[in-house]
Amino acid sequence: MITSTANQQVKNLVQLKKKAKARREQGVFLVEGLKMFLEAPEDQVEQIYVSPSFLEKHEETVRGRKYEILGENVFEHVSDTQTPQGILCVVRQPVYSMEDLGGSGKPCVLVLEGIQDPGNLGTMFRSGEGAGITGIIMDKATVDIFNPKTIRSTMGSIYRVPFIQTENLREAVLALKETGTRVYAAHLMGTCSYDEGDYTSGCAFLIGNEGNGLTEETAALADVPVRIPMEGRLESLNAAVAASILMYEANRQRRKQDVSVMGKRI
Repeated sequence: MITSTANQQVKNLVQLKKKAKARREQGVFLVEGLKMFLEAPEDQVEQIYVSPSFLEKHEETVRGRKYEILGENVFEHVSDTQTPQGILCVVRQPVYSMEDLGGSGKPCVLVLEGIQDPGNLGTMFRSGEGAGITGIIMDKATVDIFNPKTIRSTMGSIYRVPFIQTENLREAVLALKETGTRVYAAHLMGTCSYDEGDYTSGCAFLIGNEGNGLTEETAALADVPVRIPMEGRLESLNAAVAASILMYEANRQRRKQDVSVMGKRI
């Protein structure tokens, strides 16, 4: 059992918790909590740490797996939550390419510019998986996807939604367009309502920074700027909410199309 916060492994865990640079250099990230541990691909888990109290209640969860025990106070020291569940693991960062975002040939991609809130980013991953998107593209100004708060907010979708973070968002969007993917920008000055677009073929949605929206340069890459009509005195919606509305509209249209095709076959 590791009982000192001066232990080198413990120091490294703290660095992985706090520093994006440490995560990037080691090519790993931290996952905390029972659900996130159980859903982690076993071949990507590099280290497992548990507290004595967790081991008393859930020994069968880690039976047959190699793990380290951290004293209760040490576990609290490395934890990023107020009420630690007593299990965390170090997971290898997945690596994807643009080709991985294409799904089965009819992509539905979320393209993010300058998203700053870890919770918003994690929610977009979670909603994106629910809506059946095929991948997410982020620029370098977007918050680190491997931030512990972001990881928790994904609720496991981090393991299943392909993503890339690019140095050049313009080139990534142009690459999508070259494949026939139609690009829509969520924009207050949109020329049509979000539910008037046709998302049944390859599509991508541009979502901008929470405070400033899309830059003019990125918005100009869109084939169609779309708006989400709002009642009351609201000026804009939360970025994650706007992204979810667009993704689920695409999902609705595609489900309707699939039902129609099945009806014809029957």
